[in-house]
Amino acid sequence: MSTGAPLASMTFADGNVLASRRVPIVTIVINRPEVKNALDVKTARGLAGAFQMADADEEVQAIVVTGAGGSFCSGADLKEMAASGGYFPWADAAEGPLGMPLSKPVIAAVEGHACAEGLGVALFCDIRIIDDSAMFGVFSRRWGVPTGDGTTVRLPRIVGQGRALEMVITGRAVGADEAIAIGLAHRKVPRGAARAEAEKLAMQVAGMPQTALLSDRRSVYEGLDRESAAAIRREIELARAAFGPEAHDGVSRFAERGKPSLRRLIRA
Repeated sequence: MSTGAPLASMTFADGNVLASRRVPIVTIVINRPEVKNALDVKTARGLAGAFQMADADEEVQAIVVTGAGGSFCSGADLKEMAASGGYFPWADAAEGPLGMPLSKPVIAAVEGHACAEGLGVALFCDIRIIDDSAMFGVFSRRWGVPTGDGTTVRLPRIVGQGRALEMVITGRAVGADEAIAIGLAHRKVPRGAARAEAEKLAMQVAGMPQTALLSDRRSVYEGLDRESAAAIRREIELARAAFGPEAHDGVSRFAERGKPSLRRLIRA
């Protein structure tokens, strides 16, 4: 990946979360490979800090999230939970990393386990790129631990209520091919290539006109909790606000190209 911009590296939670910033994207890495990137409370707060940093950066237009050492995130650190007796709700908007969606696209690069609360991290992202080793599941079911990471809200919206209930109730493992088949993941790449593919896609997304992209993305999220007519009205409100200089420029450029072929329309 080369953008001509200098690479800047940042650390959070004493190095348990790493961030590499090369405008216009940031790649955030959960860095506890010795425990398959399980998140203790400190690391979860560090992940929240990394998200907030990337979201507030006006030069950043897309975010990639992945894990170090061939695993995405194996969930909460149950050893810490056993020692403390406490429970940290990751989807708590006040301090957790998985509250409301960020203001810009987030792409997960998933290798190995994305289970329990790690599944919640993957579901928080807009797009999930996986390799053959990817494994999803509500594995916390085996230990009697409830979710507090948004899984029971986001999973049925992505794969449907029936599939979500089966995953939540049984806690079974869902491999890479099944994840693609049910819409839990969007693209499968060769083993070890998920991060590179996610960063490539992030660069493509960042290179698109942003105003309409962000408006339409926002409309998708806001429409989930509205009935159809209200959701369409909100889409129109957002579209009217977004139809500005970028849209006028794009329409003008399209018109100047002349009558395009169907193939050119698809590529546009």
